Amino acid sequence: MATLGVMHQRRLREVWRSAGWPFQDLIEIELLAAGLLTRERDVAGRETVRVTDAGVALLAQTLQRNRAARDAHEQLVGRIAREMQRAGRVVWRGLSLRAKVGEGDEAGWVMAMPDVYSIRYTTVEDYLEPVVHEIKVRRADLLADLRKPAKGEAYRQIGGECWYVLRAGIGGPADVPELYGVMAAHDSGELEVLRPAPKRACKLPFGIWMALARAVPEPNDDDAQSPLT
Repeated sequence: MATLGVMHQRRLREVWRSAGWPFQDLIEIELLAAGLLTRERDVAGRETVRVTDAGVALLAQTLQRNRAARDAHEQLVGRIAREMQRAGRVVWRGLSLRAKVGEGDEAGWVMAMPDVYSIRYTTVEDYLEPVVHEIKVRRADLLADLRKPAKGEAYRQIGGECWYVLRAGIGGPADVPELYGVMAAHDSGELEVLRPAPKRACKLPFGIWMALARAVPEPNDDDAQSPLT
């Protein structure tokens, strides 16, 4: 069972939600050998596979781990959002923004969904300084993210600074391209800058403005006291 990975867990979930028709592939063989699936035949001789009690227990453990990771992720997202508000910025969480990536015939639109997006609280467009923060609490999620270059380019199209905020211990500057700043989030609450984010001028296109106008920023009790610059 030590050799079972994400694909095996995904297959278990698929079997659990399905009628149990067998795939008859190597993944299924390994799950059968591990005792997580069992074969059954009905009166007509048709074979199906079913998740065993051991398989259900593994699915429950996976669910608990994923839920804990989501909770840790949301807590860190909230932490970064509050830090940006304290720095005098307007903050959004969970935005979906269209960004144009690539050039010429290879150009296309990509949905950028930064964990935290913020601009300075100002009435002067040139002072907005839009910033993207992408939060990762698991190394596997970080590595999967970095395998999507279009996603990173979309972030850079909507942010003058782009940061990866990593739960301490899952990675560092050596794992992240130099186009991004890197922070480590320690369990003590400290946010340590491991590498500053490169800064560049970034003016927001009209489509981004419209998306921000429709979205609801994070509530901030101190909004009335925030200075306009």
